[in-house]
Amino acid sequence: MGKRVLLIEDEPNIIEAISFILSRDGWQVSTHSNGHDAVGVVQDKTPDLLILDVMLPGKSGYDILRELRDEDRTANLPVLMLTARGQTRDREMAEHAGASRFMTKPFSNAEVLEVVRELVAS
Repeated sequence: MGKRVLLIEDEPNIIEAISFILSRDGWQVSTHSNGHDAVGVVQDKTPDLLILDVMLPGKSGYDILRELRDEDRTANLPVLMLTARGQTRDREMAEHAGASRFMTKPFSNAEVLEVVRELVAS
């Protein structure tokens, strides 16, 4: 059975692209598209990896990540944060919130696959 990844993203084209890339590589991909109940979804799904967008309806990815890091069950979950904004400040906020890695949109398919494999292998 493949590794499980949860993608929390609200842009349909990004959801489709990442789901396709990872499914083709043997991953089981679940998706969710809002921040309101994202923490509960992560806890229910217990993924091996979380890919989390920064800007979501209802709650920011930074806030979601901080909540996940405060819970014992998700404190060490590998998290790849995605954002359309790649300024140094955004990167610092992601690191401070506890992101394992940070990636700006647009990204290459190969880059996503490489980072996901690396995060779960470590």
